Amino acid sequence: MAIYDVKKVHRRLYAPPQGRFDVVDVPPMRYLAVDGHGDPNTTPAYPKAVRALYAVAYTLRSAQKAAGRPFVVSPLEGLWRATDPAAFVRREKSAWNWTMLIALPEWVSDAEVTAARRAARTRTDVDVAGVDVLAHDEGRCVQTLHVGSYDDEGPVLDRLHREFMPEHGLTFHGDHHEIYLGDPRRTPAERLRTVLRQPVRAG
Repeated sequence: MAIYDVKKVHRRLYAPPQGRFDVVDVPPMRYLAVDGHGDPNTTPAYPKAVRALYAVAYTLRSAQKAAGRPFVVSPLEGLWRATDPAAFVRREKSAWNWTMLIALPEWVSDAEVTAARRAARTRTDVDVAGVDVLAHDEGRCVQTLHVGSYDDEGPVLDRLHREFMPEHGLTFHGDHHEIYLGDPRRTPAERLRTVLRQPVRAG
């Protein structure tokens, strides 16, 4: 039985090149999502949001496996927004708003997510009330692979914002998007792998 893995189904979106920017067209996708605000390193809401996402995701995986539709839980992702995009370059984390995400298999329905959220609420002590489904259509994006600490992303984003995008006639068209391919609890900071993605339009 084939096991669905979003990283394989959408390989180009989850395995961009390191050291250069790649223009991709991202199809509409659906996610488990939780909204929040503030520095992810210090605000208590951030780890609570991540725990809630995984509680629902793994409950959903168990239900889908029992139904004969197994899947791999997707990497943690984040949509990040600020009034001034330079807040990401400067790493002004207290100014950030975020939506943390886990991509859903294409066939999973809203009703199945609701059932998984209800089951997670009864089986765990995790508050999953804030977990919802987000349908997100990014379209044309520029992305790259960053290897290293999250705090070292600033220079890469600066090149994207101030060099690559203007040189190619592009401007911002949506939230800064990150995909976390490593586990910061187990991986040294210098080896973390993060997809950095920016939706764009001609500008």
